[in-house]
Amino acid sequence: MSKVALFGAAGVIGQSIATELASKGRPYRVVGRNISKLRKAFGTDPLAEIVSWDPDSPASVRSAAAGVDTLIYMVGVNYWQFELHPELMRKTLDGAVAAGVKNIILIGTVYSYGRPKTNPVREDHPREPHTFKGRMRKAQEDLLMQAHAAGRIRATVLRLPDFYGPGVEASLLHRAAQAAVNGGTADLVGPIDRPHEFVFVPDVGPVVARLVDTPAAFGSIWHLAGAGTTTQRDLVAEMGRQTGTKFKLRVAGKTMLRLIGLFNPFMRELVEMNYLMTDPLIMDDSALQRLIGPIRKTPNAEGIRQTLAAIPKTRGLAAATA
Repeated sequence: MSKVALFGAAGVIGQSIATELASKGRPYRVVGRNISKLRKAFGTDPLAEIVSWDPDSPASVRSAAAGVDTLIYMVGVNYWQFELHPELMRKTLDGAVAAGVKNIILIGTVYSYGRPKTNPVREDHPREPHTFKGRMRKAQEDLLMQAHAAGRIRATVLRLPDFYGPGVEASLLHRAAQAAVNGGTADLVGPIDRPHEFVFVPDVGPVVARLVDTPAAFGSIWHLAGAGTTTQRDLVAEMGRQTGTKFKLRVAGKTMLRLIGLFNPFMRELVEMNYLMTDPLIMDDSALQRLIGPIRKTPNAEGIRQTLAAIPKTRGLAAATA
């Protein structure tokens, strides 16, 4: 059985992939910069080999990739440091090739497309990013696919839309889920009535695990779409319906993001990506389904139910303990 390593494993996508590998009894290696975070997430799984790395050290990268057949790359950076994406990819590629890794799968985003010219967007849509983040993601992809074209390694990219799910704090929907469970105000990035697409994180792992064992996947780029086009308002309304909670919505558009960004670097960086809220980009994943067969996609109502169930309940806690 080929050995799989998850670089950047401690995030929610990495945990989804690890869960799927473990369900198949497949050993895997988790690699990250924070060993304590890795141990917290994977320390109870006997199938998980936990390895720390320093991407700035070529020897550390080679060591983390040693003995691995397929490397799944999910390494994140701060939202205000996207210039690191191409640099980290180059360092990882060099180390992986030196260690003899055969395959690499990048979990990517739609940022490299820029504004959509057609919808739904297929993999052959022009990549013409007009944002800095989009250019950095495109450069990251280019480095990877150039390495494939040169015969250094076999590579593929799986692009995802926005995502949500249990424990996914970086989701656009997280604050709304908190408000649905505990009351208060749901902070959202608007506009919230435009068509949008979300993938449910637990649905990602099974797809990536299938790509690992699909030789025809390498050399091409693939889309994984969500369970259907929706809007943020509809999903938030479903949260209120399921919990019976009435809560307020506070929607930040581009102007408000600029104002908040004067004090918050993360919110400041959302300004240039606000076009994804105003100019919907809906993904077509029919090519992926032809490649690997039918894909299980959790309906949004069920995904919301599971997401809400994972939110810690604090409403009424003070009264209960008084």
